Amino acid sequence: MKYVEIKPSRLMGKIQIPPSKSLCHRAIICAALANGESIIENIIFSDDIIATIEAMKKLGAEIDKVGENQVSVKGGFPQFKPGEIIDCKESGSTLRFLIPISLLYNEKISFTGRGKLVGRPLDTYYRIFKEQGIRYTNKNGKLPLEVEGKFKPGDYKVEGNISSQFITGLMFTLPFLEGDSRIIITTDLESKGYVDLTLDVLNKFGIKIENKGYKEFYIRGNQKFIKNNYRVEGDYSQAAFWLVGGILGEEIHSEGLNPSSLQGDKAIVELIKEMNGSLKIDGSTIVTRSSNTRAISIDGSQCPDIIPIITVLAAVSEGETRIVNASRLRIKESDRLKAISTELNKLGANIKELEDGLMINGVDSLDGGTVDSWNDHRIAMSLAIASIRCKNDVKILNSDAVKKSYPNFWEDFKSLGGKVNEFNMGEKN
Repeated sequence: MKYVEIKPSRLMGKIQIPPSKSLCHRAIICAALANGESIIENIIFSDDIIATIEAMKKLGAEIDKVGENQVSVKGGFPQFKPGEIIDCKESGSTLRFLIPISLLYNEKISFTGRGKLVGRPLDTYYRIFKEQGIRYTNKNGKLPLEVEGKFKPGDYKVEGNISSQFITGLMFTLPFLEGDSRIIITTDLESKGYVDLTLDVLNKFGIKIENKGYKEFYIRGNQKFIKNNYRVEGDYSQAAFWLVGGILGEEIHSEGLNPSSLQGDKAIVELIKEMNGSLKIDGSTIVTRSSNTRAISIDGSQCPDIIPIITVLAAVSEGETRIVNASRLRIKESDRLKAISTELNKLGANIKELEDGLMINGVDSLDGGTVDSWNDHRIAMSLAIASIRCKNDVKILNSDAVKKSYPNFWEDFKSLGGKVNEFNMGEKN
């Protein structure tokens, strides 16, 4: 087991924000579905992105690293050997995006994974499979999943409050079908920002989808993906850690962000402002500096990935912060409501877990101690930022969970003045 020990220090300096993991997934998949060669620049080779790259290779694409942070993708209509096995590792996006794509041919294909992904719900697809006559088997509702069949054009009903990943998976797939289709959203759509990202990237690769008020999406059949060179913008969900780090520390300049981004996690900017944090946007750089912040009410439905780090900020803000409509955090890489409240309380926070959210009573400072990442990258990084306001050292178990989305997190933490030692089974690295 890997762990880190952090001596509390107030971070400051400049940091280049890593590329958006959400956009990396989408750009690689679109390029792999297009005829010809596309260059995707500013890629982060995290575990999740590697899972998508390897999966698209299995579906017939040629993908090669052509620079430190870019790939060449030679795509075409999906083609794979019958009986192919796609290992999605721990990436929910890879699994849910690629299941529908695999049903463009009437061939048998299997999906495997590990960790929490094995049990992540796929009921939305199972219902669609029954309606479409798709054959499938799983292991007591969990991975491995084997599917065989071919999607037909028509109406696809999807809940909007489960995961936008199902909607994105269908959006990649339905344009290939012979006839027109509709995705009908049966509840209010949460995480609209992720659907906006999908629509935007699809559009850049030549696919047109008509958005009817997020209640219905009309998709013409017989469309073709067109090759395109694409540069991935900075990731607001990763920037959130450093934006909060600047508020809790001295001053951090987060560079490489698109101020007009469609990313839903850009909500972190307004939340920090609302909490009285000092934040200034200067082109593609956002500057945050030490602030006395205050409690607010937060709706977690549209930006679930930044809830753990905003909980850290709320834990040392004046007053009682309430986070609501966040029940979907329970089915992420960990039960993030339970994980972040449990571990921050170990450090001296005052957080009460609610059925669909958290009630956070701010304290002046945290104590420190030993905590666990729950093998969840966002929990590990949030706890690291919490150490800034701790009086004593913080030990984070299973600290290598950051590799899932941000392999260089600990190096970047140190570059801003973080005093962190990494250990492996008791041996210092």
